[in-house]
Amino acid sequence: MTSRPAPSPSSSARPRRRSALLPTIIVVAALVIGLVIFAGVYTDFLWFDQLGYSTVFWRERLAKLIIFLAAFLVMAVAVYFSIRVAYRARPIYAPDNARDDNLNRYQVQLEPIRRVVMVGVPVVFGLFAGTAAMAQWEKVLLFLYRVPFGSTDPQFQLDISFYTNTLPFLGLLIGLFISVAVVSFIAGLLTHYLYGAVRLTERGIFTSRQAQIHMAVIAAVFLLLLGINFWLDRYATLQDNGGYRAGAMFTDVHAVIPTKSILAAAAIIVAILFVVAAFMGRWKLPLIGTGMLVVTAIVAGGIYPYAIQQWQVKPSEGDVEATYIGRNIDMTRQAYGLSDMTVTPYNATTTATAGALRKDADTAANIRLLDPNLISSTFAQLEQYRPYYEFPKTLNVDRYTIDGKVQDAVIAVRELNPAGINPGQQTWYNQHLVYTHGYGVVAAYGNTVTSDGKPVFMQSGVPSTGVLGTDTSYQPRTYFGQSMTDYSIVGAPEGATHVELDRPQGSSTTSTDTTGTAGESMTTFTGNGGPSVGNWFNRLMYALKFQSSDLLLTNGVNSKSQILYDRTPEQRVSKVAPYLTIDGNPYPAVVDGRIKWIVDGYTTSSYYPYSQQQQLQDATTDSLTTANGVGALPNTSVNYIRNSVKATVDAYDGSVQLYAWDTEDPILKSWENIFPTTVKPLTDMSADVMSHVRYPEDLFKVQRELLGRYHVTDPKTFYNNTYAWSVPDDPTTAAVDKQPPYYLSLKMPGQQKTAFSLTTDFIPQVVSGTESRNILYGFMAANGDAGNVKGVKSPDYGKLQLLELPPDTQVPGPGQVQNTFQSDPTVSEQLNLLKLGQSDIKNGNLLTLPMGGGLLYVQPVYVQSTGSTSYPTLQRVLVAFGNKIGYAATLNQALDQLFQGDSGAQAGDANVQKDKSAAGSSTTGGTGGATGSNPALTKALNDASQAMKDSQTALTKGDFAAYGVAQKALDAALQAAIAAEGAAAKTGTTPSASPGATASPSAKATPTP
Repeated sequence: MTSRPAPSPSSSARPRRRSALLPTIIVVAALVIGLVIFAGVYTDFLWFDQLGYSTVFWRERLAKLIIFLAAFLVMAVAVYFSIRVAYRARPIYAPDNARDDNLNRYQVQLEPIRRVVMVGVPVVFGLFAGTAAMAQWEKVLLFLYRVPFGSTDPQFQLDISFYTNTLPFLGLLIGLFISVAVVSFIAGLLTHYLYGAVRLTERGIFTSRQAQIHMAVIAAVFLLLLGINFWLDRYATLQDNGGYRAGAMFTDVHAVIPTKSILAAAAIIVAILFVVAAFMGRWKLPLIGTGMLVVTAIVAGGIYPYAIQQWQVKPSEGDVEATYIGRNIDMTRQAYGLSDMTVTPYNATTTATAGALRKDADTAANIRLLDPNLISSTFAQLEQYRPYYEFPKTLNVDRYTIDGKVQDAVIAVRELNPAGINPGQQTWYNQHLVYTHGYGVVAAYGNTVTSDGKPVFMQSGVPSTGVLGTDTSYQPRTYFGQSMTDYSIVGAPEGATHVELDRPQGSSTTSTDTTGTAGESMTTFTGNGGPSVGNWFNRLMYALKFQSSDLLLTNGVNSKSQILYDRTPEQRVSKVAPYLTIDGNPYPAVVDGRIKWIVDGYTTSSYYPYSQQQQLQDATTDSLTTANGVGALPNTSVNYIRNSVKATVDAYDGSVQLYAWDTEDPILKSWENIFPTTVKPLTDMSADVMSHVRYPEDLFKVQRELLGRYHVTDPKTFYNNTYAWSVPDDPTTAAVDKQPPYYLSLKMPGQQKTAFSLTTDFIPQVVSGTESRNILYGFMAANGDAGNVKGVKSPDYGKLQLLELPPDTQVPGPGQVQNTFQSDPTVSEQLNLLKLGQSDIKNGNLLTLPMGGGLLYVQPVYVQSTGSTSYPTLQRVLVAFGNKIGYAATLNQALDQLFQGDSGAQAGDANVQKDKSAAGSSTTGGTGGATGSNPALTKALNDASQAMKDSQTALTKGDFAAYGVAQKALDAALQAAIAAEGAAAKTGTTPSASPGATASPSAKATPTP
């Protein structure tokens, strides 16, 4: 026997070396991902710390981390032990059939990685559970720091905080534990099956004793949790929106709640039976109990309530549900702040009588003629100065005290427009280091225009001048605003070369910080507005955050550089107060020597008992939000809302101040406990800021949407729905969208003084597919004057007053009034005159005012010529009272047409007097209009009107020769009208600006003699 020779060293198999490339790639990728995540967290901390809100950063993230870990551990540990118990209970046997043999092969293949799988599977499920629970961090914190409401629900007599704070947390907790039980059961069952403790045989399913006990215990835990869930469902019926109205209705109270109690008890009994059976080995009772539980759930939870609803409720629903509808009405009105609304019967007259407006002279003096939704392009053409500036599409309405008199103002910030930078100059350096801020506010009197229809500015120009201050008395530079969506790097050591472009500079302009040329001044940011990027580590972190190598390599960053980002008012407030819903319309005000954005913040809940759910986006969408694509609230549902916080954001340094506005709101009190010292007491709010606080727009929209039904407080009348209202569509737009609310200074019936208010109309409910009369049923105003005393809110602020017109009212609604304006032959003829020369007519906002014992409608009419640089100017005013209308060049003239030449509206109002002085230099028309102060202009307009009629007659007859003659006459008449108006302007009959005001450089208002 010969032996084989030993293999030579050269022929022996050498061990293969593992390539180090793959592990290296994995390690490097992990490090890069980790560094990017760290950069995000680190830069977030720098942002919060610089603003002074590091408490919010740490507490929010610590809360999320703890919640994540708790949910992760509960799920992961439970699943691990379920798998572990099942594995240790595996039977030891030899395979006796093909199926068992296959399982044995699976076990052999799994064995090398068994430990990894037994740990990996629980970890994966734990990560899912932790991530889901972490997203609910607000529910957990609101439960832990809950504050009682001090009022109870009408069914269980529990404090409202149980429903808003406790019940959501318990639901989260039970949901997590039920998920843990289900996943643990499935994981354990699969492990038992894989290792043979549970297997299919010819006689059925074989289950080992250990597997039976294991599965029975988990099933018992599941049923116990199910029983608790049934019990909590009793309280959740008060939050249900599936019935006629939100809350527990008759069927819920008399069928659903009792059956939920029965199901809870049955589930707990069956759970006990499973535990007993697990140790006794007798499964008949728990199986029967499970079957009975299913049957009970079907019968008691579904069939029985359905029968009650169909046979007891529906035949007499209005009477049977009256008690519960009453609960819904009361709780809904409480939840939305409608309980204290004052309802005033208003038997509005439709007859205009001489001197009827004398009692309303203050309101008439403040009627706003400038439409903030139309004149953005007017502001841009007159006050933009450079293409790298811009104004928002919709301007804001505020008020300022000038010479002791409160004046409504249309105001906007001249913000930076990065898209306006010359394309050839849109380099990274220019976009982030040179063009960094806007400059100044522009404000115009709301009730005054120049002779040619332009705004009369109370604040304007570059440098900024006017009654609100100069660029030395207030800080005009705007580094934080609504158009600031990109980051900027600002700041430099003292004496360093200025990099930031400041503003345009004329030949007469001087500036101490100017180092620029070619008419542009340069500056350097000197505030504390953002985290430092003066060291290499912070620069690296922000280069990673913004994925910009330029930020890391540029020589434009120095030891004093700061980086400004998250620069819109909404972003800054929502980050430092993540529990708030932010109003969609922050507005600027010049206060305390600064431009500050005032932002309204809401605390909300969707768990208030018996309160009707409201979809925020639908409620806050109107013709303005649709046209501009911004402003509406998020697509979420709530049934409780409070304007709990007023915030300010400094436009220069971005500092954020939160003030507790609704100090009685329990949800805000809970958040103040969670984030102490972040919300300042109202006593810290300055008098200047207080004077510019107004009633929030989005809250008002939500309230008016609900008020369409909930102005009715009698349950049976509510059920019959005979007095339901709708918010009218905006008649000034072609799209079918709700009319926005309007800010006006007015004196409501019964009030002693004028208040800056937010107003809206109501018409009969509009049912889809049917026509409804567009007549006025109601008018609501919210008092927005908070006063001007430091830290003291006026007791009248926030009061809602509803003027309720009689059901048989004949007062036209906005739609009818607009139709009358457009169809009136005289008005139509005059509007056609304004359209000559390819001009467009733009209808301004249609304002409704309770005046003269009725409702007065006022609409400014703007004319805009064609061309890229055209802009609308106010040329006419339309007014309506009842079925009578007026149309003239000035508001006073139009009112005098309505009220027989004696409206009484001019008394004691300087601005209206100035407006009236424009009559001699502006054309007039309409029913009864006259231009007696300018006979030449009157004749020219009459000739033009006749020429238009002759032209139309000639076209009808097909006489083109006559048509040509009429057109020549029309052209001559228009030239004569222009000449007459120009001659009148030279006589000094144009309106003057208010003291200290400045007008457009191209159209200064001259003083009234």
